[in-house]
Amino acid sequence: MTNSNSESVEKNPQNTEEKPSYVKLAMRNMVNKGGLSLKHFFLTTVGLLAFLVGISYLTR
Repeated sequence: MTNSNSESVEKNPQNTEEKPSYVKLAMRNMVNKGGLSLKHFFLTTVGLLAFLVGISYLTR
């Protein structure tokens, strides 16, 4: 008993294009914005470190 319908075995070749994933869209957006993402990352890091140092100084 073999499957005589070969179309059900093969995948649909017309639908090979997939929507880009969220990660790919985020990376493309980061490249388009240039250094703005890095600037925000470093500002956030400095702000968080300043906050933690400030809290540790107040609670010593």
